[in-house]
Amino acid sequence: MFVDFKKLPETSKIWIYQSDRKFYTDEIEGLKTKVEGFLSSWNDNGIDIIASYQFRYNRFIIFAVDETIDPITVNAIDDSVRFILQLQSEYKIELLDKLNVCFKQGEFVQYKDLKAFKKLLKSKSVSEKTIVFNNLINTKLELEDQWEIPLAESWHNRFLK
Repeated sequence: MFVDFKKLPETSKIWIYQSDRKFYTDEIEGLKTKVEGFLSSWNDNGIDIIASYQFRYNRFIIFAVDETIDPITVNAIDDSVRFILQLQSEYKIELLDKLNVCFKQGEFVQYKDLKAFKKLLKSKSVSEKTIVFNNLINTKLELEDQWEIPLAESWHNRFLK
């Protein structure tokens, strides 16, 4: 069952899918329609899943699920991954590669593979203060205060050495 993102509790489980490119303006409405359609019909063995989403920076799709009644099962998670794979194929984007890095440069969000990101660190184009996106967070509360963090406070900090 699709609900307003703001109505989900802070403990809601989240999944963050970062795109390897910005979504084009003419893609956004189609993406919203597809995501809302999926979330409206998403169920776990016949039981409606209370879920929502957000698009952020025209680059991230964030799913949120209220698990206060029942935790979501692997089968339902598999359904969501199949849906994301369909989006990847249809829009010619990469959404499942968790090892690539998104970071802010001024008001822009950049996307680099780890090798290119390490080169940026070595050349001092990014620093420990650079804001990176920690897509490994698990809850809606963490999304608000632990998603956009300085590189020095993220799992990426191991590349500073």
